[in-house]
Amino acid sequence: MGGNTRLVLRLGTAQTLAWASSYYLPAILARPMAEDTGLPVGTVWMAFSMALLLSALIGPFAGRAIDRFGGRPVLATTSLIFASGLALLSQAHGPVMLFAGWLLIGVAMGAGLYEAAFAALVRLQGEAARDAITGITLLAGLASTVGWPLSGWMEAHIGWRGACLGWAALHLLLGLPLNIGLPHASALPPPRPHEGLATDAPPRAPRHVAWVLAYVFAATWFVSTALAAHLPALLMASGLSLAGALAVGALVGPAQVAGRLLEFGGLRRFHPLISARVAAAMHPVGVLVWMAVGAAAAPVFAVLHGLGNGILTIAKGTLPLAYFGPVGYGRRQGWIVAPSRVAQAFAPLLFGALVERWGAQALWVSGGLVASAWLCLLYLRPSLADPAA
Repeated sequence: MGGNTRLVLRLGTAQTLAWASSYYLPAILARPMAEDTGLPVGTVWMAFSMALLLSALIGPFAGRAIDRFGGRPVLATTSLIFASGLALLSQAHGPVMLFAGWLLIGVAMGAGLYEAAFAALVRLQGEAARDAITGITLLAGLASTVGWPLSGWMEAHIGWRGACLGWAALHLLLGLPLNIGLPHASALPPPRPHEGLATDAPPRAPRHVAWVLAYVFAATWFVSTALAAHLPALLMASGLSLAGALAVGALVGPAQVAGRLLEFGGLRRFHPLISARVAAAMHPVGVLVWMAVGAAAAPVFAVLHGLGNGILTIAKGTLPLAYFGPVGYGRRQGWIVAPSRVAQAFAPLLFGALVERWGAQALWVSGGLVASAWLCLLYLRPSLADPAA
């Protein structure tokens, strides 16, 4: 087994664990947490949203640390923080411990999810990291497939507190050794200070590119998170039964994996901007098909949405690399993705209100947002050398 394959398997497995025990955790445990602690379910989701907001603040600092020291010490530390946050959450009997546990998990999310893994790969492989980034997203794309059943099984047998402790143990017994075993990257001197996104771009790409990418990722991630929370409700609002809605919704996950395979198998021959443009067009096209044909076209929408979302997850790592190069990648990536975390935190609440008011017509909003991201991608040019690109 080649060194790159081992690296992808190691990081991909660790990322699957990190996503399953944080981002995908409340879908299964939010209600039992609320019932046991006597708190409204909305309070649990509020604590989770606060964790996402904190992760947006942590991201740039974690990226800077990876730029300087490599991914091994940062990601290994996040394994310990994930375990500590989950253990603290398991002891919650009221809002204070609940929020404290989730905020600690938010710190780990800001320094231990995709952006950090991408930065670790770029630190090791430079501009050759695109294939490895795709490989990691292929593995970690199974986080919900693995995480939801495992969380549900643990909750049924040892309760939600035991489930949190079980995930904490997995971070110590599996995640920590995987991250400690990452290749060593020699420390670099600290980068010169920057003022933020507008001045963070090196001469290789114009300054506005970082802002355009930040908007594209925020818009698409808002829609991805909103649909993850409300797609079954949208499907039922369009006339499907619960069983039908769940069956159609189940198409999204395999379609995401198929999109990543498409990127790995064919689209990687092109500039990642081309892949991102193709991916961003899929959700709006799916919305138009659904609205024109009706609920019968919902499976087509689900597949198109999943394909696009799968490819765009990879673009979050490859586009900043293509435009700005590997130097300072971690910190710059942290700033570019920070608005996405904020959008992600508010997406379920805001889009849920639209679904309650408009039903399936709320898809016009999601389609418009992703269409605006697609237009922004059309505005960019693949050239890296042309300063007017």
